[in-house]
Amino acid sequence: MKFSRTLINTIKDYKTEGDEQGLRSQEYLTRGGFVLQIASGIYDFLPLGKMMLDNIKNIINEELTNAGCIEVDLAFVCPEELWHKSGRAEKYGKELLRLDDRKGQKFVLSPTCEEMMVELAKAKITSYRQLPMNIYQIKLKFRDEVRPRFGLLRGREFVMKDGYSFHESEEDMLREFHLMEETYKKIFKRLELDFKVVEADSGAIGGSGSKEFMILANAGEDTLAICKSCEYGANIEAARRKPKKRVKMDEATPTEVHTPNVKSIAELSEFFGIEAGRFIKAVVKEALFEDAKQNTPVVFFIAGDDELEETKALNACGALALTDIDEAALNERYADKNITLGFVGLGAECEYFVDVELLDRNDMVTGANKADYHTKGVSVKAPIERVKDLVLVQEGDACPKCGADLSYAKGIEAGHIFQLGTRYSEPLNAKFLDKNGKTQPFIMGTYGIGVSRLISAVIEQNSDEKGCILPASIAPYQVNVIISNIKDAAQKEAAEGIYEELKNSGIRAILDDRDERYGHKMADFELIGFPYAVIVGKNIAEGTVEIVNRRTLTKEPCSASHAIIELEKRILGV
Repeated sequence: MKFSRTLINTIKDYKTEGDEQGLRSQEYLTRGGFVLQIASGIYDFLPLGKMMLDNIKNIINEELTNAGCIEVDLAFVCPEELWHKSGRAEKYGKELLRLDDRKGQKFVLSPTCEEMMVELAKAKITSYRQLPMNIYQIKLKFRDEVRPRFGLLRGREFVMKDGYSFHESEEDMLREFHLMEETYKKIFKRLELDFKVVEADSGAIGGSGSKEFMILANAGEDTLAICKSCEYGANIEAARRKPKKRVKMDEATPTEVHTPNVKSIAELSEFFGIEAGRFIKAVVKEALFEDAKQNTPVVFFIAGDDELEETKALNACGALALTDIDEAALNERYADKNITLGFVGLGAECEYFVDVELLDRNDMVTGANKADYHTKGVSVKAPIERVKDLVLVQEGDACPKCGADLSYAKGIEAGHIFQLGTRYSEPLNAKFLDKNGKTQPFIMGTYGIGVSRLISAVIEQNSDEKGCILPASIAPYQVNVIISNIKDAAQKEAAEGIYEELKNSGIRAILDDRDERYGHKMADFELIGFPYAVIVGKNIAEGTVEIVNRRTLTKEPCSASHAIIELEKRILGV
């Protein structure tokens, strides 16, 4: 392609607002002419962006085909009825864009396609002889974000690869789950990304277990707890640790102590003269459910030197949301619960959960469930269904696998794989005939990749103060042949020859044949981030050109005849 014949319009000035300020990838994608924003969280992909998107798709398709996956293309709109059957219509809430057709039939614009894919399997897979089956698509999705931000990283309209596997047994689903983990690793390695596979919360998708593929970048929204001594990593929402080392205390006799106006852990620690970890902290939240009549206060008990992890707390009680609740609201809505903030202790007559690390600890201090009193000498006991992992893992906590210190890192979620079990097949009545002629629900897994957000993720990892530094595997063009002076016939002829040879060798090349200043052309090369440039200038009279490496910006003189061989070696590995 020639620069003069394609739609590449770079811009110098860039203004943004809110959460996109300082987001390097969105600035460069806009200035470099990759995307054009047309509404909040909605973007047009211009030629450079479209080519990059297609290159990413091709890599994904190749690796999935090698893993035995089958591609389909589902309808963009989904009958809302299916989302009610699966129980997700309410859970997604206003993020699910709903519409009625002229006949009044209700549809949604799918943010993800578990329901649609289960309906496909239900119609077309009837026997165990057809299993296992892994079916995927790469498709436009829509999620009506309340506050779209971070450009392509958190848009309302996005391109996603979503795959679904169907099995006759849990064991076979786990085999496929691990195969997809290895396949995804191959994909992200081909994209030349620095990533970490981490344990994750399954969120609105559901299922018994999941892993995320996180692109390590300071712009990431997610906080990760990672171990540098082993492979362990987890989203902070699902992070685990080895239990804290505590001094083992003997059982003691519970005794009430008058603690007038002493509520916080810091105040209590000073009052009793013991460390914060000997206290049982009571975190009171209001749990909100689909049926508002079921709303209730919930108390989460954790050690005084720990913090509550909200997603773990939410999963423990199964609510749609948790909110803070003050004393006035407690007294107004839940007077019968007799909860006294600041003095809540074990034995409170309300919904509660206890952190697993508190269980069986002795000689603890907790609220006495009446104002201005605490109880010391408490031993922690609770029914097993009330015991959960509730704490926020912090830097310096011990890795659950090797015991080394955990640290925080920021990550961009690029992929997520789930062990679904029968989460969707049972409510949607999707079954097959097993070897004994009996009907069984499909055992499922699901596997997603945020394709369009990968463009931003790549640039967050591969850029400098001048612009993008695109990996050769996904760059729209791998080599930019720059004619220094378009009015020089010798330069033009030589550049066109190099350009044609590059194309014939299988290298994606673009010829910058614009009647522009050399400095302007170089600035565009640096901004867009083509991996290499070949500069054809006045030294062509001696048969010499310069090869520029975008990552290092080093210029290497090279004979024009040898330039093709050198670039083939660097890009194609031949």
